[in-house]
Amino acid sequence: MKNYSQERDEKIIKQIKELRDRLPEFCSQFFVAMSNITSPLTRLNYGRDYLVFFNYLTNEVRKFKNTSIEDFTIDQLNAVTQTDIENYLDYLTSYVDENGITRNNGAEGKSRKLASLRRLFAYLYNKNLLRENVSTKVDMPKKHSKEIIRLEGEEMTDFLDVVEGGEELSSRAQKYHEKTKIRDVALLTLMLGTGIRVSECVGLNIEDVDLAAGSFRVTRKGGNRTILYLPEEVIEIMEEYMEYRRSLEVETTALFLSMQNKRIGVRTVEIMVKKYAEIATPLKHITPHKLRSTFGTNLYRETKDIYVVAEVLGHTSIETTKRHYAAIDEDIKRQAAGVVKIRKKEDEEDG
Repeated sequence: MKNYSQERDEKIIKQIKELRDRLPEFCSQFFVAMSNITSPLTRLNYGRDYLVFFNYLTNEVRKFKNTSIEDFTIDQLNAVTQTDIENYLDYLTSYVDENGITRNNGAEGKSRKLASLRRLFAYLYNKNLLRENVSTKVDMPKKHSKEIIRLEGEEMTDFLDVVEGGEELSSRAQKYHEKTKIRDVALLTLMLGTGIRVSECVGLNIEDVDLAAGSFRVTRKGGNRTILYLPEEVIEIMEEYMEYRRSLEVETTALFLSMQNKRIGVRTVEIMVKKYAEIATPLKHITPHKLRSTFGTNLYRETKDIYVVAEVLGHTSIETTKRHYAAIDEDIKRQAAGVVKIRKKEDEEDG
């Protein structure tokens, strides 16, 4: 029986195939090569980025107009200049996509799309299909460091109090809350107490949880399975939920269910978090990923070990962890400055 991760990847791979049919022929081998070293979701994002790029070239660049994306040739790609790519980044600031929707990109979005483009150009250049890799001549947009948004101290308590009580929800929302409270409390406590990704959370099955051992199995990005451990307060909440979950007579083995008794979806969890956070912390834009940041920050402050944080959060690169928790690192350095005493004060010596 396929697990949630396998089913999700199959759907993504189908989307990739549909995208490949809309892209130039020379992109096909790139996707084959990338299938061995990237996740399906990464390749899907590449495909979406390339569709935007080639749509730009065939509609906005004079020398490529009247060419369809599917018929775009490697000779034409060789004619793409550094200036074309720089103009493309400017175009990304605000453009209308093929569905008529206005899309906006800041430095982070532009950087990601340029990184995708560099991956394609590098592959084609290494295959001797491009005479020059002009994408490397284009500077990455300067990204401004952003403050990590997370729940602090009492905010976590306030957030979970709203989830448990639901008093400040609208009358309509309160009716649903009576039916979903036990699920919502368990799901959000689990996310706050372990730092798992929302996709990892919705992918859990009943058999993945071993409360006697205080642990659970999670499928990480890329499909790797790992064991994580539950804090005592999370175990208490999960014991109540597991008893309730096993009482439901449904076919699916999914741990967390929607109102239709099917596996809960990522979008449903995103809406759930927003609903409660707008009451508990109205001045902060809290998302499922911010719950993950909250856990990561607390773990780093307690352990002061970036490698432990990276391992528990499932980061494949320690640089990712360092980048996200650099601000906390500075706090720890400041604390360290006051720990070592060079010269004792007189009253300390007398004592």
